Amino acid sequence: MLAKGVTLRGLEVFEALAQSGSVAQASRATGLSQPAVSQQMKNLETALGTALVDHARRPMQLTPAGRAFLARTQVMLGQLRLAQSELTVMDLAHLSTLTLGMIDDFDNDLTPRLATILGESLSRCRFKLVSAPSHEISEALRDKRLHVAVAASTGEVLDEITEYPLVRDPFILLTPQGFSGGAEAAMAQLPLLRYDRDQMIGRQIETHLARLGLDCPGRFEIGSHLALMTLVARGMGWALTTPLGYMRAARIHGDLVAHPLPFAPFARTISLFASPDWADQVPRDIAATMRRLISDQVIAPALVQLPWLKDELRLLEG
Repeated sequence: MLAKGVTLRGLEVFEALAQSGSVAQASRATGLSQPAVSQQMKNLETALGTALVDHARRPMQLTPAGRAFLARTQVMLGQLRLAQSELTVMDLAHLSTLTLGMIDDFDNDLTPRLATILGESLSRCRFKLVSAPSHEISEALRDKRLHVAVAASTGEVLDEITEYPLVRDPFILLTPQGFSGGAEAAMAQLPLLRYDRDQMIGRQIETHLARLGLDCPGRFEIGSHLALMTLVARGMGWALTTPLGYMRAARIHGDLVAHPLPFAPFARTISLFASPDWADQVPRDIAATMRRLISDQVIAPALVQLPWLKDELRLLEG
């Protein structure tokens, strides 16, 4: 049983304030007035009997108790939002067939959630779900083997294919836990563990490094997010990845350290793509559901662990 004074609205306000550090921004995010935000926080802290936020600092900072409570709060709110998403039936009953391609970055939790939601909406439909790397998804879409696809964007305009941006996924640098230096020291002392250059993410990294004139020696090319990060965790080198890749390796996070890039930042965009023979509303509905799932399954937990990604890892509308 929740302590008296702990309300769902209070938890939502606390989450918004923790993410922004500003009563004004929390007010905009929750739709409450600034006095109401302050009152909700006061009620929550009184009910819990502890301070969650250092109100004297600007921007506000979480106390140790606040950081611990935020992790639990986001898990709970995330589950409630997912339950709400699963009750939101999209207007897909009229479809007779749907073939959907999904980037394999989402295999852990998000793709099964989406499949459940779609499965309940597609009452008379033959539904096929394909999970693969972005370059394979994009090729299948161009060959008209997929109706709708979620993959990393190349940035190019594809003939007759409509793109709906979903999330900005910035690159980060990973080093082994226990390595004595920071990101720049790792780049100088350890080899770069590369993604397979046949993959879109591998090509994007190599293009950016070349643009900056960075020559990073390395002898491994790995096609799997988890395998790449496992090698970093074992101390075999450093790697560039994104929060979507990093969050798939939760079981080895204790053996990794994530850093902001020590050079010019760059990011990839994950988008939903729709073939030309599909009505506009269907991909828009799927894109809206995807954004909700990404927010709860990826962005919220990532920002708890890596708060410096705030404003960099974010949803995109389009």
